[in-house]
This record gives sequence, C-alpha cells and structure tokens, in this order.
Amino acid sequence: MKIVVIGAGAWGTALAMGAAAHPAGHTVQLWARDAAQAQAMRTARENTRYLGGIAFPPRLVVIDGDVMPAVAQADLVIVATPMAALREWLQRLAQSTAPVAWLSKGFEAATAPGLPGLMAHEVCAAVAPQLRAGVFSGPSFALEVARQQPTALVAASSHAAVSEALVAAFHSSHVRVYASSDIVGVEVGGAVKNVLAIATGLCDGLQLGLNARAALITRGLAEMTRLGMALGAQGKTFMGLSGLGDLVLTATGDLSRNRKVGLLLAQGQTLDQAVQSLGHVAEGVYSARTVWQRAQLLGVEMPISETVVALLDGRLHVSEAVRHLMERDPKGE
Repeated sequence: MKIVVIGAGAWGTALAMGAAAHPAGHTVQLWARDAAQAQAMRTARENTRYLGGIAFPPRLVVIDGDVMPAVAQADLVIVATPMAALREWLQRLAQSTAPVAWLSKGFEAATAPGLPGLMAHEVCAAVAPQLRAGVFSGPSFALEVARQQPTALVAASSHAAVSEALVAAFHSSHVRVYASSDIVGVEVGGAVKNVLAIATGLCDGLQLGLNARAALITRGLAEMTRLGMALGAQGKTFMGLSGLGDLVLTATGDLSRNRKVGLLLAQGQTLDQAVQSLGHVAEGVYSARTVWQRAQLLGVEMPISETVVALLDGRLHVSEAVRHLMERDPKGE
C-alpha cells in the first residue's frame, strides 16, 4: 500500500513508523507542516522532538510542502492533526478517492453561539460528505507504538473499505486492529476520556487515594456512556477498547498529557502554566467545554465533566472540586 500520514506529531509519527515497518512492505510518506522539522527528521532519521532515540524504518519517507500530489497517489490517507485543524484538512481532502482516517480525538469548538461543537464524523459530513472516511482510535500512547510494544486499536467507519484499509495498513504482530461500525461511540469515547483524565490526574495529585480514583473512573465511564447513547452510539462500545480501554489508559498512565494537566493543577500551577509545560496538545483542555455544552443540549447529566469545565474556566478552585462532587445529593447507581 501507499500510505500518506498528514501531521508529524508524536502519534502521527508513531503510526507512520508502524506502517513503514509492516511486513507487507508499505510505502509510507509522513508529511510535516514545518519544513525545518521535516529536514531535521530526514537528517536524523528520527523525530527528535517527539520520539527521540527511536529510528525510522527504511521505508518511511518524510515530506513537506504541497502534500496533495502524494495524496493523489495514495491508497490510504491518515490525518494526524489536532481536532482544531481537522475541518480544514477534510475540506482539502474532500475529493480524495482513497479512504481517509483521522486520529483526532475531541469535539470541535462551536462555530457560532448556540450551536453545538461537532464530532469529527459530523464535521466530515458537513464539509466532505462524499469522502470514504472514519476514525482510528483506542488505548495507545505514541511512544509505546513507536517502540512496537503490543497495542490494540479500533477502526470505525460506516464504509467497510476504510476499516479494511486500516487493518491492511497496521494490523501486525504487535498491533491488533478491530473493526467497528459505531463511529459515534468510538469518537465519544476518545473525546470524553480526555476530560475524565484531567479529573483523575487532579485526584491523584491531591493524593485522595485509590478509592477515589476508582470511583472517578467508574462514574466517568457512566457519564461517557450516557452521552454516547444520547448521540446514537451503541452501549457495548463503551465497554471496549475505545471506551473503557482508552479511559483507563489515559486516566492512569504516566504518559497521559491530560492526566498530567490534572496533576499540575493539583500542584498549584495555573492552567496556562500546565499547558505550556507539556510541549504537546492536551485535547481534554480544549474539548471539555464543548463536551459539556453538548451534554447540556441533550439533557445528559455529566457532573464530573461539569466540574472539570468549572475548574478550567476558573470558576472553581482546585480545593473546591472534590467537595463539589461529594456533596451532591444521594442517588441510585
């Protein structure tokens, strides 16, 4: 296969490396927005900025400049950008004949007052409705994928050709790819788990204990499921890789950027300080408000997500967050 990965951050680079090392002999082009970064990667044969010390496979080619000629020849296109850039890329790829999959996790910021922020597949339906597209998600840290440590991912799309292309591109001895038709559930899981990871990082940073962490993860999963089903997802999806799996990884793993935000807030850092110290995008910071707004429009109760939004907006102090949750009226599970 000829595969083009758009976006040379940690996750895009890790997947490009995995595809280029695949025994099927794929040809993989990794596109970097910054020409200087692209040249540095070509020279070093690694992504020193995000995945330093891990060498590129020989079949991985780094490109920059106009990516559309490469897209025109591709059998599969991967969009590995933050959610904020997805709309622009889907517009540019609207006429692509190759399957397209995005790695973006989150909800797009609302484009106008009173309008809900959209999930990725809703953005695609609005700007590139003819595109054969889907999402590639699941519990995965880029560093471990780049190191070829065992990982399981989900390819979700209403188009069988998209899932089939993702399986052919990435399924190997160290990456298992499961197909799903529930793109709504997979995207909701990928978005909400980042918000919940901030809450769990805060819990751990305040040293509230393992009981509190277990409660947050469990009740957070319930929030995620309620929102997903209100949006039309299948309940069983949230007990799978893109639901429970991604939530546990992101809420407890030391490589989680969103969990790190919660830890740093617990240490007394401001939100700006916490975000700047990461060096990467923490999608939960940007999508939390949109997730909560979407829940409000649907009448879905999400108290943990509501608390995270109040904390990020500065309406709630770190020391008040726990009391805000614990003093809610009793109710049945």
